[in-house]
Amino acid sequence: MRWLKPNLRNSIYSLLGNPVAPSDSILESGTEDIRESMLLVLGETGPSQFPHITRRIRYANDVQSLWYLRGDLMAVLAAIHGEVTAREKISSLTGQFQGLLPNSLGSRSSPLVG
Repeated sequence: MRWLKPNLRNSIYSLLGNPVAPSDSILESGTEDIRESMLLVLGETGPSQFPHITRRIRYANDVQSLWYLRGDLMAVLAAIHGEVTAREKISSLTGQFQGLLPNSLGSRSSPLVG
């Protein structure tokens, strides 16, 4: 017999600041939503000009892989639209990762942003 039931243990951990990991279905649907958003941000010309990044986004295994692809996507968007527009598009994508990543992978505020 377990001393602490899983639900009680999870609620205690969440009170202490350790949130419960998202369920597999939420993680999977969130990953697919982010993937579609990243491909949508590339637009119509992106896949033809930069097929490698399109392929990497399309076949990324998990949400962490998509998180790390933001830098490559930023470089491609900056080449297409300029850095300011690319930064705006990436920041709109970053919000979609909320609650799907471990706390250690979350974005931190930059001292350079005024």
